[in-house]
Amino acid sequence: MAPFIYLASQSPRRRQLLEQLGVAHELLLANAAGDIAEDAEAIEAEREGEAPRDYVQRVTAGKLDAAVARHARRGLVQAPILCSDTTVALGLQILGKPADADDARRILRLLSGAEHEVLTAIALQSGAQRLQALSVSTVRFAPMSEAQIDAYVASGEPMGKAGAYGIQGLAAAHISEIRGSYSAIMGLPVYETAQLLRQLGWAL
Repeated sequence: MAPFIYLASQSPRRRQLLEQLGVAHELLLANAAGDIAEDAEAIEAEREGEAPRDYVQRVTAGKLDAAVARHARRGLVQAPILCSDTTVALGLQILGKPADADDARRILRLLSGAEHEVLTAIALQSGAQRLQALSVSTVRFAPMSEAQIDAYVASGEPMGKAGAYGIQGLAAAHISEIRGSYSAIMGLPVYETAQLLRQLGWAL
């Protein structure tokens, strides 16, 4: 068994959570030179009528497919490959990464005073074996004033994050309740990740 895994994610939060588990890992990321064929935007594009749970699992599987192909092209040492994706859903409406500051404000207004789901899917490939899991958590925002929304958007924190917020940052001041996995809301469900690695023989 390889003493490490590949993590196909640029998220520093996922790296931090793997370190918390004590799992050694190396990044397996696309690069402009050799991975032109990979189209992350196409993988993440929503399909009409697709439920949030189906969406996040499909996107995660697509990202893992791309990572497995990337690994093969580069002729790297064999080791499990881990992918994860997080989606924020208000009912059946998927709230992705904001396009700009105005879009971030729009999303935060929707979340203000409301309860939403955070869905994080993980997929782990080891040779021909693929293991998958889904974590669903519930988050409630307290009502936010326009001034509070403006201040949070001005911090820059909402950009690049599903649902226009990160629970581990300034947004925590506006979150009144969570039910589920805090680490999954951050981007990687630690318990489910450990469970999948145990199935591959890791002692966690």
